[in-house]
Amino acid sequence: MYKLDKNIDRASIVMILIGIISCILAFWTDRNGDHPFAHAWTNILFNNYFFLGISLFAVFFVALQYVAEAGWSIILKRVPEAIMTFLPYTSVVMLFIVVTAVLHFGGNHIYHWLEPGIMTEGSPNYDYIIAGKEPYLNATFFLIRSFLYVIIWVYCARRLRQISLEGDLEGEIGEKSYWKGLRVSGWFIVLFAVTSSTAAWDWIMSIDTHWFSTLFGWYIFSEWATIGFASILLMTLLLNKQGYLTHLNDSHIHDLGKWLFAFSIVWTYMWFSQFMLIWYANIPEEVIYHMERIELDNYRFLTWFSIGINFIVPALFLMSRDAKRNKNRLIFVCIVVLIGHWINSYLLFAPGTLHEHGHLGILEIGLGVGFLGLFIKVVLNSLSKRDIEIKHHPFLDESQNLHT
Repeated sequence: MYKLDKNIDRASIVMILIGIISCILAFWTDRNGDHPFAHAWTNILFNNYFFLGISLFAVFFVALQYVAEAGWSIILKRVPEAIMTFLPYTSVVMLFIVVTAVLHFGGNHIYHWLEPGIMTEGSPNYDYIIAGKEPYLNATFFLIRSFLYVIIWVYCARRLRQISLEGDLEGEIGEKSYWKGLRVSGWFIVLFAVTSSTAAWDWIMSIDTHWFSTLFGWYIFSEWATIGFASILLMTLLLNKQGYLTHLNDSHIHDLGKWLFAFSIVWTYMWFSQFMLIWYANIPEEVIYHMERIELDNYRFLTWFSIGINFIVPALFLMSRDAKRNKNRLIFVCIVVLIGHWINSYLLFAPGTLHEHGHLGILEIGLGVGFLGLFIKVVLNSLSKRDIEIKHHPFLDESQNLHT
């Protein structure tokens, strides 16, 4: 059983307070201008997206271990199970953002295609490109899809966690709960394959409504996988340093390090493939997406900086076999990768909502700190409420004696 550290708990509360204050200040300082509260809503959206990706990938990771019949990861299974308890929090915030955008409540005008008259021919706001997407991009269908995503994801996360707990209460092998988990995981993987892409189209790509990329769903998944593996690996190493997860060895660490390295390269490949083809074709309604990010002064440095650290740091520091077994090096890389992709998360939203008025400043960082504080508190509370070591699982012995 994980014992909560009072200092960490207090620090997480302070971080949450910083986030709340930053959110209030964001709305207070952004109440004037042509689009009041645009900065504040964008701030909430991109920070929430980042932690939603981490917690959702944890569900995918657990489900993937079931369907692949993987044994190596069983001893650290409690870590992603704890991380996915944060999914309901980010899901509620996401639904709140979607509902307020549809209702135009609180100055939430993030999704331009929801503006009145934009799909009505003859209206001053009419846009024939956006109107052509009305069968998919309409408020009712948008709301239905968003609620379906959240219901499916949260239900499967809760069910997998419940089944895992049932396994601890079973006999020596825990075979009955294993087969239950396998069935739920199979359905989740199939549904996730569809909903992860459509959610990326709805919540992110539709912000830049004229632009689209057939690669976008895979691009977002590769980012979720990178920050998901970084979070699981970072938390696993920090818990091990505190004396938990006693069966963790270099082979487990090496496997997680390989996944982090691999998906850092995959994400870079996805980014370059999307960028290169669009930039080379030079079609105006497509290339504008990248022009905003690499030509506007307030995004240019952030774009190249995030790409640089998200690719170069893992490539340089995790290339060798020994590097993927070095705990301190892995902790450093995980932190850098998470910071780099947090910046990239900002770049997914801000240029499309704020255009030349965007800036990554103290309030964005403050709200990010608040989300991180809530994440730490929820995940550590989850770890403290159940045994951190798996007791019964068909592949437990294999995991405990893993050597590669």
